[in-house]
Amino acid sequence: MASAMEFLKLKAQRILATHGIESLQPEQWYPLQKVLNSFEDILKQVGPHTTRAIGRAVPKSAVFPPAINSFESALLSLDQAYRMNHRGSGDIGSYRFIPGEGRSARVMADNPYPCEFDQGIMEALYDRFQPKGSFVLRIEHEGTACRAKGARSCTYNLKW
Repeated sequence: MASAMEFLKLKAQRILATHGIESLQPEQWYPLQKVLNSFEDILKQVGPHTTRAIGRAVPKSAVFPPAINSFESALLSLDQAYRMNHRGSGDIGSYRFIPGEGRSARVMADNPYPCEFDQGIMEALYDRFQPKGSFVLRIEHEGTACRAKGARSCTYNLKW
């Protein structure tokens, strides 16, 4: 199992290198199009689980606004954190948090990243700020509209 995971990591690193990203450094900025091209190839060649794992790793090194102390506040600040971790001009899309009843919410994403990447980010935020008495986060991709199929945005229903 460990050797298979190492193989996938090396494969993803090779794909990044083919797009001019030799090694990922937390303090380094990378051209968005190179990153998106890398994600497309990782998704095709390695699979959605690796793309989701990359998303799960992002909150570990990403800058977040101060005073986040709950899963809901993390989701609410997701768009602000997204913008804090991108620079340059142009439309980079967004995340929109819509609170639901009880332990539920919707997140609309119209950014250029793959669905699996977004879901990985939400899972990592849940792990980091897991509400007391809650055990599992369920993420459901709402409807048939999907950026991967040409839609402008994806909507995720979250329950925990």
